[in-house]
Amino acid sequence: MNLDTVFDNNEKWIAEKLETSSDYFEQLAEGQNPELLYIGCSDSRVTAEEVMGAKPGEVFVHRNIANMVISIDLNVLSVLKYAVDYLKVKHIIVCGHYACGGVKAAMQSKDLGVLNPWLRNIRDVYRLHKEELNAIEDETKKYDRLVELNVKEQCVNLIKTAVVQKAYRDHGLKVHGWIFDVHTGKLIDLKIDFEGYLKNIMEIYHLD
Repeated sequence: MNLDTVFDNNEKWIAEKLETSSDYFEQLAEGQNPELLYIGCSDSRVTAEEVMGAKPGEVFVHRNIANMVISIDLNVLSVLKYAVDYLKVKHIIVCGHYACGGVKAAMQSKDLGVLNPWLRNIRDVYRLHKEELNAIEDETKKYDRLVELNVKEQCVNLIKTAVVQKAYRDHGLKVHGWIFDVHTGKLIDLKIDFEGYLKNIMEIYHLD
């Protein structure tokens, strides 16, 4: 794909939408009312709306390398605040994917320059679960499991925030952990125990 292709495709997309509804873009300009905040990976193979069959306006999306929720990342925290307090989303989804380059890089003992501080957060996930991961002999299965554990830990990081805790108390907001299997196209619900995680961490991370 090159820039010329992009603009050609844009013209075709506009024509297709106007064929469906002559006021499509007028309706789009009226605003958004998404029920979901999706926090996913920047990987070009994983497009949030497409894999869910979502239409414009239905999902508020934030993407970064390896779908991380880091406590000092003002980008993700700003998205979280806006989505929860202003858009009033009902669900937050952290969606990782198998064959994630960020997770793979974090498994290797390499100096990757400016990426080091970011990947350190994934390595911390490995450290927390090293006993389970080191018991897995097959490297591919170990890799896949770290992808899953990383999603779960990012869900925990969300639950630690005052924004999520307050929204849970006020209107029952829930956090979910998913995996996109690039080999099959399927979305997998990890069925994280949201209430269980919340209860376990509240002694330390409770924020009024």
